[in-house]
Amino acid sequence: MPLEASARIVSELTSRGYNAEREAVTQLSSADDPHAALERVMEAVSDDTLVVRTEHVQAALAATGSDANSTAGGREPSPGHDADDPSVSTGTSAPNPAATDGATPVETGGSSDAGRSANPDLRSLEIIGDMTGESTGTGEYSDFVSVFRDRLERLGSKLRGRINHRPATAIQNMPGGGEVGMVGLVNDIRSTASGHWLVELEDATGTFPWLVMKDREYADLVGELLCDEVLAMEGTLADDSGIAFVDSMYFPDIPRTHEPSTADRHVQAALISDVHVGSQEFMHDAWNRFTDWLHTKQAQHVEYLLIAGDMVEGVGIYPNQDEELDIIDIYEQYEVFNEYLKQVPGDIEIVMIPGNHDAVRLAEPQPGFNEDLRTIMSAHDPRIVSNPSTVTLEGVSVLMYHGVSLDEVIAELPEEKASYEEPHKAMYQLLKKRHVAPQFGGHTRLAPEEQDYLIMEDVPDIFHTGHVHKLGFGKYHNVLAINSGCWQSQTDFQKSVNIDPDAGYAPIVDLDTLDVTVQKFS
Repeated sequence: MPLEASARIVSELTSRGYNAEREAVTQLSSADDPHAALERVMEAVSDDTLVVRTEHVQAALAATGSDANSTAGGREPSPGHDADDPSVSTGTSAPNPAATDGATPVETGGSSDAGRSANPDLRSLEIIGDMTGESTGTGEYSDFVSVFRDRLERLGSKLRGRINHRPATAIQNMPGGGEVGMVGLVNDIRSTASGHWLVELEDATGTFPWLVMKDREYADLVGELLCDEVLAMEGTLADDSGIAFVDSMYFPDIPRTHEPSTADRHVQAALISDVHVGSQEFMHDAWNRFTDWLHTKQAQHVEYLLIAGDMVEGVGIYPNQDEELDIIDIYEQYEVFNEYLKQVPGDIEIVMIPGNHDAVRLAEPQPGFNEDLRTIMSAHDPRIVSNPSTVTLEGVSVLMYHGVSLDEVIAELPEEKASYEEPHKAMYQLLKKRHVAPQFGGHTRLAPEEQDYLIMEDVPDIFHTGHVHKLGFGKYHNVLAINSGCWQSQTDFQKSVNIDPDAGYAPIVDLDTLDVTVQKFS
């Protein structure tokens, strides 16, 4: 397919307000007279058409007896690619969207090579917990009270049935020596001179101290605690009722009996994050190989693409970031990201949430992008929702969270419980606490709202995060946890903080079995 002819066709379609499927452009550029063929298509399409599709071109050419001379399915394989058996280990370089003689890359449709089902009756996609447009926080003291009361009430309700719960003030007035239980927020954790642990719980009535003896079997659980998480404790009151000795400890947790939902047919979702367009280290060749692969038979069952934040590199995120930027204007970064997004087959449903590099507020929960950015990122009409949000794909619930709190979990907990090398284990801790960012006042910026949007009210089937640029996945109580790596090679800043990223990977999840296959494009 002549690149110049394709570029001219795309430019002409764009100037007239149309997007087009890649196959449609291929057939137009391969016609005996591309310009005449384009004019026939323009005359044939209806007034409300937004995307010129392959069937429009085929109908127009058939009406005049023209032959497009295109490859099977109307799409040429990339040079060096075997359409039946594409290489995902190394792949081949595809053209950079920015290198098409100034023309806008075509917004592609579904590839007939892939044989992907585009039957809307087979698909279902529902968004839950999107708080975009719902933010009410003003930063007043009452907002902080509201969000913590909501957290305690909702997560506490999952714990009160396990113990004989009493409020803090009631415990203070009970006689010594009795059995007692309490549900509260972890207000403080400190060690004693004897090596025991003192954990102070707080509820709506006050605080009460609990002593965890160092020789008890659950003493190591203290190392997993974060301030402000919701916890239940049972134990025995001291004789003076001033403290309780802990006999058992409970987290909101995922029930061990949890059975995940699965799709009724064989369908897959690609889970990615941290694209970082605009960075000098953005791996555009790997991205091109990924989107090329999505057009092949090997990817025929990939019908959903979930992007967990950091679409662009952003501006002013870390010291001297400007020295590592390939694109210094934030809006231009999103415009270029949208051009790369156009390479994804148009029959794949796309859902995306923001991250800490994106042009939204840093405090979580992060509402979805504003209208200006939504207009820029319009390729394939993606669902743009808040961080976090839950998307349900054919009955399978996927909790999408960018993952800034993972830094704090990894910093606070013992290495065997949470590390950058195994980011999914840090995710297990968040599942155990049923909250994506439990600790307030640390490195994770949290916005007070009337309700706590960061609670895991319902158990997800899949928990998808990014942020730490490391690939890891596993199951915790039958919940599949995936941190999906990144599309940015190591930056100078990452070298300075000893981060070695896992870049150019795309975890592919079978929604009918929740099995994971990792495709490598770097």
